[in-house]
Amino acid sequence: MRMRWDAFLAAVQERGEYSTQDEAERATRAVLALLGAHLVGEVRAELADRLPETCALVLLNPLQAYEPMSPERFVRATAAWIEGATEKTAMWDVSAVLSVVADVTQAGSLLDRILLQLPPGYDLLFGRPAAS
Repeated sequence: MRMRWDAFLAAVQERGEYSTQDEAERATRAVLALLGAHLVGEVRAELADRLPETCALVLLNPLQAYEPMSPERFVRATAAWIEGATEKTAMWDVSAVLSVVADVTQAGSLLDRILLQLPPGYDLLFGRPAAS
């Protein structure tokens, strides 16, 4: 079942401790646009089906990615897309959004398949450190 937009934003706002829903929305749009550039095929489509329609549209119309980004570069790219952001605040934004995305996937095989399409280290950004 698809999560509602207001519920998704409320979860991001709570995780990110944002004072306004606008801040949560700005972070959500930037992070999902970058994430969408790194996911392909059924994995991206299945995630889009679970996200609110507004999020799905951002995920399915991603920014152009020319090569896979390390988690560190992903955070730097997020900082570049959010006005006034620093790498430290962008890390917070990425973690807030991706931890809600992880919840939407219900931490099952979809999250595992998402992580397989991303360079090593993204499990931490999703708030789901890999078991060692």
